[in-house]
Amino acid sequence: MPRFSVDDKMPFMEHLGELRTRIMRSLYFLLGGLLIAFPFSEKITDFLARPVTKLGYKLVFTAPAEAFWVQMKVALICGLFISAPGILYQVWAFIAPGLHAHERKYAVPFVVIGSLMFIAGGAFSLFVVTPYAIAFLLSYARETLQPMITLENHVDFLLKFTLAFGLVFELPLIITLLARMGVVTTKQLSKNRKYAILGAFIAGAVLTPTPDAFNQTLMAGPLILLYEVGIICARIFGRRPAPVAQPSEVTGG
Repeated sequence: MPRFSVDDKMPFMEHLGELRTRIMRSLYFLLGGLLIAFPFSEKITDFLARPVTKLGYKLVFTAPAEAFWVQMKVALICGLFISAPGILYQVWAFIAPGLHAHERKYAVPFVVIGSLMFIAGGAFSLFVVTPYAIAFLLSYARETLQPMITLENHVDFLLKFTLAFGLVFELPLIITLLARMGVVTTKQLSKNRKYAILGAFIAGAVLTPTPDAFNQTLMAGPLILLYEVGIICARIFGRRPAPVAQPSEVTGG
């Protein structure tokens, strides 16, 4: 863990240098995850095709190199999930100089919980959200309207959902960390709940791969629930306000 005191002052250029170092190390972790995932990319791609194939449809590819690049993309996203602990540690190491000494002991919980939440979000997308989304969207097929889904479009749809849910599942951890640092309070979070709900639907529109209201709601619903979980976590683990000294304590009487 980097050794900084909370009073350390880092010049702007040193901050940029530190950021560059952390980004490069994160990329090394990502490369390692990619190399681990690549040998399994074909089987993972076959698994990702199951929501379509089990409905009786086939995926096609329309360019000679499409299947290869799709498997590379699958390996990259899987590598991101594999390397999540290393990347999250680099994030923690970058923000650690701004924390008090007693707050830096949360490095391990931050990395472990953050990694588990990221993986849980991806799993929630793959096993709960996207199978129902694809079944619903393909239910519009009929005799005069047959779907012809390309491998690239289908996998992009799944991976974007999976990555987006992995990121939004970090929300309780981010809120707890901000509350622990004293940036936000549970009172502020509760007061701004209506703006959070609006923001959830905006995020759903931005993060989902299609602009329809159905997929937007699939993203916004869990995001709102995670916001409420974040408020609970902030109330439990957030920074406690310093006790106000009584007049008798100040005067010594």
